[in-house]
Amino acid sequence: MQPEDQKKPVIEAVLFDYGLVLTGPPDPAAWAEMQHLLALDEATFSHAYWKHRSDYDRGTLNGRGYWSAIGQDVGHVLAAPQIDGLIAADTVLWTQLNQPMVDWALRLQAAGTRTGILSNLGDEMMHGVLAALPWMAGFDHLTFSHHLLLIKPEAAIYQHAASGLCVPAERILFVDDREENIAGAIAAGMQAIRYETQPAFEQALAAMGATELWTTGNLNV
Repeated sequence: MQPEDQKKPVIEAVLFDYGLVLTGPPDPAAWAEMQHLLALDEATFSHAYWKHRSDYDRGTLNGRGYWSAIGQDVGHVLAAPQIDGLIAADTVLWTQLNQPMVDWALRLQAAGTRTGILSNLGDEMMHGVLAALPWMAGFDHLTFSHHLLLIKPEAAIYQHAASGLCVPAERILFVDDREENIAGAIAAGMQAIRYETQPAFEQALAAMGATELWTTGNLNV
């Protein structure tokens, strides 16, 4: 509950990060499958997986190029079926849902609040995620970093997302799990909450006077 005299913020759209906001933690079985396909120990695979990830997200490497670069780094020449398997497992890794936040996105949409996604995501990941999660078609606008050759927290990517939502930046609430991306959104003029745990997120909404946005999906009810 919020005090009767607490002023509500003006929020006409909610812009979601994808990974670790709409999804939960990575699937350990999918991680193990990729590690097995490359025959690598945990430390070597973790280093290789993240080394080129920003280039993949930015679109300077496509998905097949990303996995080929990993193979080259660890001394493997990967055949097409191996790359296919790695791409499929990587999609599963990042499609374990954070159901309370997915349900909230659907509630916002049903109540007429505009919704968008702003995610650092490479091309093959995007194709896999959209195929696996048909409810993502319900968002008003999707901004995936590789399309723009940009990544969060670069200013232009937030501007693109706001333009796509057709809502002024100051009337958009952005939700992301990374502090640097939250700072980028605030610098772009958006309202923002860092997502860490579900209870903390709901408390942050209440603290800004937006409890009704959570419960009903619209602050204008």
